[in-house]
Order: sequence, then C-alpha cells, then structure tokens
Amino acid sequence: MEDLRSAMEEHMDQMSDLFQKLSSEFRSGLRPAYENFLGFFHAIDWTEPWLMGLLAFQFSLLIVAIFSRKHINFQMCLFLLALGGVYFAERLNKVLADNWKSFSRQNYFDPHGVFLSTLWSGPLLIIAIIVLINTLSNLCYLIVRWKRAELRHRARLSHNKQE
Repeated sequence: MEDLRSAMEEHMDQMSDLFQKLSSEFRSGLRPAYENFLGFFHAIDWTEPWLMGLLAFQFSLLIVAIFSRKHINFQMCLFLLALGGVYFAERLNKVLADNWKSFSRQNYFDPHGVFLSTLWSGPLLIIAIIVLINTLSNLCYLIVRWKRAELRHRARLSHNKQE
C-alpha cells in the first residue's frame, strides 16, 4: 500500500511539473501576440470622426441584430448584408487606401488589409455568427413544434380508429 501511495504522489508531482511547464510556455507564447495587439491598438487615433462613425455603425448593427431576433426574414437580410460587407472588404480596402487623405490623418490601409479586417470584417463576422446562432436556435424550436404537432396528430388518428 505504501508503494502505491508513493507512486501516486510521484506521478502527481510529475503531472504538476508538466502542467506548470506547459502553462508557462503557453503564456510566453501568447505574450508577443498580446504585445502586438496592444501596439496595434495604440497606433490607431481613435478620435478620428470616421473611426468613431465606424464603431457606432458596428455597435448599432449589433443592437439591431440582437433586437430583431424574432424577425427571421429581416435577420436573413442582415446576415447576407454582413457577409456581403466581408466579401467586399478587399475592394473597400483598395478604395480607402487610394483616398485616405480625404477623410483620415494617417493611412491605415495596408496592402494586406489587416486594419480593415480587424475593424470592418471582424465585427461583421461576429454579427453574422450571432444571427446564424439565432437562426439555428429558431430552427430547432420550429422542429420541436412540428414534431409535437405530428405526434398529436398521430395520437388523434389512433384515438379515432379505436372508437
């Protein structure tokens, strides 16, 4: 019994050391990504009117998506518009890169589209995912209602046959 206890303690110590090493490597691996995100965040002049308008637009679109959850047809239109905005993000990035001097103090629009992907496509994809989850939950609810109605109908038919 003593051998089993010592083997278990040794195994637990090994697992604890392995977990600590893994978590420290994971944290050290995430540190550069975190620092890059902070650098990206601090490089943006958030007081520019067009950026505040973009953020207000994204926030209002999110509010519309949340409050219109009972209107499936409207949400499908919103879903398609959001995905269309993501689809045309590359062209929009090119147009904005060519004309940035007319509305911005600095050029945020690199050839790879990182800025526009982060502030335009990212929120639109999140909104599209919210609409998709809502649509799937509504679909599940409708399937349950349909199946209950079918079972009630079958019960009525079998009850009528017995009489």
